[in-house]
Amino acid sequence: MHDPATTSPPHVTEAGRSGDDVKADLLVRYATSTDPVEVGIERSKVAPFYGDAIAQQARDVLHELDVSTGQLTIVDDRGALPFTIAARIECAVRRAGLGAHRRSLPARHVRFPATARDRLRRSRLYLPGNDPKLCVNAGLYGADGVILDLEDSVHHGAKDAARILVRNALHSIDFGTAERMVRINQLPLGLEDLDEVLPEQPNLVLIPKVESADEVRAVDARIGAVLDDDRPVWIMPILESALGIERAFDIATASDRIVALTIGLEDYTADLGVRKTATGEESQWARERLVNAAHAAGLQAIDSVYGDFQDLDGLAAWGRRSRALGFTGMGCIHPRQIRIVHAAYAPEPADLERALKIVAAFDDAQRRGLGVVSLGSKMIDPPVVQRALKLVAEARAMGLLPDAHDGACR
Repeated sequence: MHDPATTSPPHVTEAGRSGDDVKADLLVRYATSTDPVEVGIERSKVAPFYGDAIAQQARDVLHELDVSTGQLTIVDDRGALPFTIAARIECAVRRAGLGAHRRSLPARHVRFPATARDRLRRSRLYLPGNDPKLCVNAGLYGADGVILDLEDSVHHGAKDAARILVRNALHSIDFGTAERMVRINQLPLGLEDLDEVLPEQPNLVLIPKVESADEVRAVDARIGAVLDDDRPVWIMPILESALGIERAFDIATASDRIVALTIGLEDYTADLGVRKTATGEESQWARERLVNAAHAAGLQAIDSVYGDFQDLDGLAAWGRRSRALGFTGMGCIHPRQIRIVHAAYAPEPADLERALKIVAAFDDAQRRGLGVVSLGSKMIDPPVVQRALKLVAEARAMGLLPDAHDGACR
């Protein structure tokens, strides 16, 4: 065990959050000393029910971090779950200069699956990486992906705490069918994020403010260095500047791990010095450029977020225009946006009905050994057939068609 030499007064560190507006979190205080480790609990509404179990977990975490001295106090427990308790204790101890290169992870009950390169990514819900209460039930909202965010939503003084909490959330929380994503910080800080979270195998990493292919290659190399198996971890670069947009295709082709390109319009419009509007005329050229680069590289094109989560009509209109430009999804900042986004990216019933007829005619031509597809008295060009096949496949993935055959819409 490690016994740190200390001087009086002791070095005191804290991690976590407290206050009446805080839920599912706690404040942990650690004071160095040469005395054997002690654990105390103060101002905890759950202590009468779970105090002994919480204190035992704290001792177990300290043991796993090889810390045998000092005073650890849980000052304000607001119903934190074990993955959060462990993360906050570990952060406080690390801030005291202890527990280096050691981790304390709660028990895992489920091994979370890898995801396919071409899976649906209509919606991705952003979750602040340093707020555990928003993570616990995020999988219930039905988003195609959840993003545990280490960048803009996290104060610069809490980056270390957030990456430990996100790591534990990836280890412990079942997000259901949602793809498990992490937005790291801009490089080089983002490489430290990767070292912490990659062992818990997120499905996808978003790289913010990308302006060169070299940044993507650095992330690709770090993923390969940290992970020692063939389980895929995908990459989604975020283009957020004029330079990033200009280099879109080079960025899109920088790594085989890239599955999608997306754009961040708040930073992009700030870079241009223009006002971001609800209709997006000021960014339409950049979005079209990104869509073209993504499709040229065989990737999905993912749109930015719609910032006013109360304006659902505006969101629906944005989503329809986005799909018409060639985007296949967008970000969400509130769960209430998810249903609207999914509806916006669904095919129109008339388009799907025609696609089903074209696919049926194509299947009939294939069975009969014909090289030409006709629908009624009209010949159907091959690009139209391919578009119909793609639309039907997307509709099936969205649950709009039965799995067994191409029937009518539900």
